[in-house]
Amino acid sequence: MVRHEQGGSHAADGYARATGEVGVCFGTSGPGATNLVTGIATAQMDSVPLVVVTGQVPRPAIGTDAFQETDIFGITLPIVKHSWVIRDPADIANVVSQAFFIASSGRPGPVLIDIPKDVGQEFFNYHRVLPGASIPKGFKRNGDIDEKNIELAIELIKNSQKPLLYVGGGAIASGAHTELQTLAKNYQIPVTTTLMGKGIFDERDSLSVGMLGMHGTAYANFAVTECDLLIAVGARFDDRVTGKLDTFAPNAKVIHIDIDPAEVNKNRQVEIAIVSDVTSALAKINSYFDESQKNVEKNNWIKKIEYWKNKHPLFIPPKDGEIYPQEVLIKVREHSPDAFITTDVGQHQMWAAQYLRNGPRKWISSAGLGTMGFGLPAAMGVKSAFPNSEVICIAGDASILMNIQELGTLSQYGLDVKIVIVNNRWQGMVRQWQESFYEERYSASDMSNGEPDFIKLAEAFGVKGFLINGREDLENGFKAALKFEGPVLINVRVKRGENCYPMVPPGKSNSQMIGYVNNNSI
Repeated sequence: MVRHEQGGSHAADGYARATGEVGVCFGTSGPGATNLVTGIATAQMDSVPLVVVTGQVPRPAIGTDAFQETDIFGITLPIVKHSWVIRDPADIANVVSQAFFIASSGRPGPVLIDIPKDVGQEFFNYHRVLPGASIPKGFKRNGDIDEKNIELAIELIKNSQKPLLYVGGGAIASGAHTELQTLAKNYQIPVTTTLMGKGIFDERDSLSVGMLGMHGTAYANFAVTECDLLIAVGARFDDRVTGKLDTFAPNAKVIHIDIDPAEVNKNRQVEIAIVSDVTSALAKINSYFDESQKNVEKNNWIKKIEYWKNKHPLFIPPKDGEIYPQEVLIKVREHSPDAFITTDVGQHQMWAAQYLRNGPRKWISSAGLGTMGFGLPAAMGVKSAFPNSEVICIAGDASILMNIQELGTLSQYGLDVKIVIVNNRWQGMVRQWQESFYEERYSASDMSNGEPDFIKLAEAFGVKGFLINGREDLENGFKAALKFEGPVLINVRVKRGENCYPMVPPGKSNSQMIGYVNNNSI
């Protein structure tokens, strides 16, 4: 029982992302249903399978402006894969079966079932219907993979000298981790990921170039600008990835592998489209491979990327003065390399994406909708799914307040989630944009006036709090907090004016980053 319905929808979302299964949440009619909307939209943008069940006023009262009546079916039409208003209780078994099938099939997403009060109170003869057994009319399964397109794709791969795998959340949803690694290793193709694709490929591997896009690594953005073949795998050419679209991968031919035909040629015209489940398509490509297909000329491409990595690594914070926010993420990586990580949205999210190296389904963040307040309730869902695993929420001091009430849920159920607040007393990303693009006209972004005492706030909910004010407390404070059994909030006060770099300014190409520096890599 969460403290706010939005927390419930995000918790179901976190559960679904971590497990690959369908997440489920419930809300009552009216405000309970509308409070779920942000979570539904978050899941829709990131292709997360949810079944959302809402209450509704009794059938005779629908359309009369009855107490707590809201047309949640109409409100959510643009942000669900499918939805129902149950008029006959005998339909419930079939509808629930269809809901789970639709949510998890093809490109995953949320579905909604709205149940009027009197329908929920009636009796009916229940017969279990397995998911997929009651497929709705008009539903088409994905057809067989076009072998010709597979062969054409392989020819492009074999003949390219500067190929790059650009991998998004669709590869995670498909569970294509092994197949992607095999493809990359077979052909020695460097791999860059979107925010949603993090974890699909080991970022410690020499073929990894990390995340690309607005706050991606310099070497990933240079690589995508110079590649001659871009293999898009479960990615949608989002604006935060591409920058100025007509300068994105300007020298590259494009192979696009995606389960959703609507994404093909939507933002970028491609040479070859493989509309298929990502795992199946990659497995098919891999099945054609033999050692003679390796192109030794690609070694020069890998060497060039290695040069960029050494020349333009991520920033290493100095060990003096105030704590740098980047240090906090490096400390999380050192102490909890295998933890499930959830994040809120803002600078801390981008730093986490840059510095953390999580495994498959262990990176859980709101990408497409950019939902502040996502991290804490999402961590609750992850911990519910994996009670014996370490779960850490990376939050900002502004984002955490969006769903701070869920500390009560952590406390009530004893969910051992560790919350790390990267606290710069700003809405950090807003401040960075105001500084960089609006002539330092700071408006409504300074959070220092009225900042709560997060430790007292946590303890008021029955959650243990740790305050880290200076670097001398950072190591021991983290150790003590992470060892504590039970939910913990760690408030780390960091340098206020630090910006998140590299950054691709709006309207610029990925190669026109600002703020990256030359120093030693980490």
